[in-house]
Amino acid sequence: MENVKLKTAEMAAIEGTGKGMRAPLQRKIRRQAAQILKKVLTGDEQRKSQASIKTLIYAPNIVAKKATLALTCRCLKYLGVIKDIVGGTDLLAKKNKLPAELVYVLTCDMLFGQELLSSGDTENVVLSRKSALQSALVRLLVKKHVTSVEELVATQGQEMSIPRYVRVNTLKIPRWEAIKSLQEISDSVKEDDLIPDLLILPAGTDLHKHPFVLDGSLLLQGKASCMPAPVLAPKPGWEVIDACSAPGNKTVHLAALMKGKGRIHACEVDSKRVLRLRDTVSRAGASNVKIHHGDFLKIDPSKSPFSKVQGILLDPSCSGSGTVVQRLDHLLPSSTAGTEKDDAEIHRVEQLAQFQERALLHALSFPAVERVVYSTCSLHQRENEDVVKAVLPHARGFRLATALPKWPHRGLPVFYGAHHLVRTDPSRDHMDGFFVALFVRKKDGDSEDEVTLVPVQDVPSNGETKASISSPQSGKPVAVENPEAGKLSKLRRRKLKRQRKKEQAAAEGPAKEASS
Repeated sequence: MENVKLKTAEMAAIEGTGKGMRAPLQRKIRRQAAQILKKVLTGDEQRKSQASIKTLIYAPNIVAKKATLALTCRCLKYLGVIKDIVGGTDLLAKKNKLPAELVYVLTCDMLFGQELLSSGDTENVVLSRKSALQSALVRLLVKKHVTSVEELVATQGQEMSIPRYVRVNTLKIPRWEAIKSLQEISDSVKEDDLIPDLLILPAGTDLHKHPFVLDGSLLLQGKASCMPAPVLAPKPGWEVIDACSAPGNKTVHLAALMKGKGRIHACEVDSKRVLRLRDTVSRAGASNVKIHHGDFLKIDPSKSPFSKVQGILLDPSCSGSGTVVQRLDHLLPSSTAGTEKDDAEIHRVEQLAQFQERALLHALSFPAVERVVYSTCSLHQRENEDVVKAVLPHARGFRLATALPKWPHRGLPVFYGAHHLVRTDPSRDHMDGFFVALFVRKKDGDSEDEVTLVPVQDVPSNGETKASISSPQSGKPVAVENPEAGKLSKLRRRKLKRQRKKEQAAAEGPAKEASS
């Protein structure tokens, strides 16, 4: 059977997969891909948080990154087919003692990529089974009632593609200069109609080595990730907190919006992520950012300079369920295993949501704060609308304001006021899934938005992204009396009060400094 080569939209965007490469380099690339494949498949199987495929690819020790990324993506995309094909041979028999992931990579390259050369022991074994692998592929085509590999691949899932978004760092260069430079490498450079200074290029455009990216003049930042900073809309000269700051893209976005004036307290508790935050801030030239290596929850709002903080951006740890496309997690087996979440994932999301509620309540406790943005890169209702709904009854003196009024897709209709919230969806909006809520301090004359929150309708968790409102609702929310809701609210308040006492007791003991 003649070697079949596939050219999908995704792989066409990632060129340089190894044509004309010398055998030693091809061998290195295949083993790198096999190592990455093993890491992501192990983490996916155990439902453990892991570095994204792209993070693993762009590690300093990886050579020929573009070719390694292309091969890894191709293997993951066709993994189900490859496993069926390999399963029809004795390649993974115990007597052969071959690493499964490397066998998958070599089989993928031989059948769907480039010619497999004899460049190692494992390559030789796989090459000796070439006829058996090709026969297994033919049997699979017949079994699936298709006549080509293209049709077989089409049954594996829908192609997902997101444009290359890049934000101009106006602390360093004006927008026109960035556009002029990017037009030299792409025929299509568009300005986004919602986020100022955000540019759009074709999917797969590789800018990692562009000089403006390397010096911090351009930031490779998704559109959804660019939403929270303009929603907070800090004024030049403000005192601002970015509560969970690393890797720092939103931090330096705030700095640009503030024109480098005022001060941004960038909090990060993880020491490794602090290093990346420092690098981002330094490259961006954000001189008004002060990095605090410590826990945002341990900051005392009554002490200077935090007692003067006017704006807080809270983008806390979350499940990351909205970033599956950018992270390439949609290629992992778990993404096609069904929509039901297992018990471990449900427990994880619940633990995250409880932390998010505590963090949001803490943000709203700062005495001078005027605006608080809560955002996540999650699609789960429990981390989004449910967190806002739980906190609102205790957010005395604050109301929800409409974030990004021009954005058409709003929050899930689980409580009155959800029309103020912003939701994005990867498949619908061609960007990461994101959620944004804006709390503003009430002023004299503001409409009363504090009502007893009663569900408008229950939205099933496995269908929550289907039910978002397409346009903002009109009319003032109506207060609804519900004694049971009042009881639940009291219980929640008591629980949160006990939690705060525990945190205060812990804070009185030996602890790290809140700033570095």
